[in-house]
Amino acid sequence: MTELPLSPDAGTDAETDGWNALYLAGKWTDQGDRDSISVENPYTREELTTVPAGTPDDVDQAYEAAAAAQEQWADQPPQGRAQVVTAALEFVRDNREAVLELLALEAGSARVKGVAEIQTATGMMQQAASFPFRMDGQQTESIVPGKENTVERVPVGVVGVISPWNFPLHLSMRAVAPAIAAGNGVVLKPASNTPITGGLLLARIFEEAGAPEGLISVVPGSGSEIGDEIAGHDIPRVVAFTGSTPVGLSVAEQAAGNCALPALELGGNNVHVVTDRADVEQAADAGAFGSFLHQGQICISANRHLVHEEVYDEYVDQLAERAASLPTGDPTDEETIIGPIIDESQRDQIIEYIEDTVAEGATLEAGGDHDGLVVEPTVLADADNDMPAACNEHFGPVAPVIPYSSTEEAIELANDTIHGLSGSVHSQDLAQARRIADGIETGMIHINDQPVNDEPHVPFGGMKQSGLGRYNGESILEEVTTTKWISVQREPREYPF
Repeated sequence: MTELPLSPDAGTDAETDGWNALYLAGKWTDQGDRDSISVENPYTREELTTVPAGTPDDVDQAYEAAAAAQEQWADQPPQGRAQVVTAALEFVRDNREAVLELLALEAGSARVKGVAEIQTATGMMQQAASFPFRMDGQQTESIVPGKENTVERVPVGVVGVISPWNFPLHLSMRAVAPAIAAGNGVVLKPASNTPITGGLLLARIFEEAGAPEGLISVVPGSGSEIGDEIAGHDIPRVVAFTGSTPVGLSVAEQAAGNCALPALELGGNNVHVVTDRADVEQAADAGAFGSFLHQGQICISANRHLVHEEVYDEYVDQLAERAASLPTGDPTDEETIIGPIIDESQRDQIIEYIEDTVAEGATLEAGGDHDGLVVEPTVLADADNDMPAACNEHFGPVAPVIPYSSTEEAIELANDTIHGLSGSVHSQDLAQARRIADGIETGMIHINDQPVNDEPHVPFGGMKQSGLGRYNGESILEEVTTTKWISVQREPREYPF
């Protein structure tokens, strides 16, 4: 087996084999009689290690420990909480190359993607380190004579986090770091494909940073086994989920059953609109990046390219040329841009979408084949909105290119989806671009860029069935805190009876 970096030193708490442990109630806990989850390299299919599969009893223990630890943690002065998050940030920065290696081995992350992921994760951590000093209260006037009103911002208590496999470090950290900084406890369930980079690595990071024992637990396991227990437990007050829309709707239902707030970032079917006034070369550069970064396995990637008929052929040619030129293969090779799809089931679904779209009349301009789990960057011309690769979130390196003839048609096509997460518009006429951007029903849209953008201080989230709530900056601080009204009647009050 490959020796994985940054594995925990379990000491006397557990006899682990590398990462083969849970982080439960502040202790590394060995497998015992639990089932195993095989952690495989998606490029070589080598088994890297196994990790224990958490049980419902583990989830109970984790939530109870987080609730107990959170009470004292919330009483810490702001500089104490900020110090832990800052130390966690420094640990990631100091171990950047080891984290990149883990992302390549476990998540199939080419270096360009791994670097971007660490950048977004540390950016969010840097924001979170300031949150203890940003939980401002306010005093307000009262309609009652002699009364003083104070509104405080306080932690919700415990936050449950269910994270995906595509950007495992960042999409876990963007919920975990703000929750801890704001004074909450956390129970994290990472995806089964990436239990280390999406979960156990965060346990190691915050343990090294000095987080109190029990404040954070990481319980790997399949959604079918412990997902409902994580989402539907009566202790968490917020359940943060990133993943598919169907699963997210179930998580929301489970959380709401206990009056917990579901914070959801769900699927996307994002458009990259290229107008008749676009710089086609720049639009093609952006389109290639937006569709092919991390093999298209990004909720905000460009899922559909809507291109004006006047520049359509030129754009298809340029996009296909870029697709064909991208280096594919081993993500540990620094030259690689396109690495593996995460597993066989995802690859097979992508290939099926490509084949069915060609069967319905699309033209294969580039790619379309695969070598193991490496799917070639694929460009499909003559597509329409109803073809499988366009109407579904294909989550692969696939670019269906759909022609349109007017601004109104572009907006109509863009909105013809249940999703509304991200998007982009290219035009040298900014007024034209803004008209289209304003007309598209989406939580985020980028002019003369592509849909894959994430800045730690800017609200991140979608409309329609792409989610509820927002991550980043003040938005995530509001999600993991609540307000408390405290009034003081400083003069005797007269009552009507």
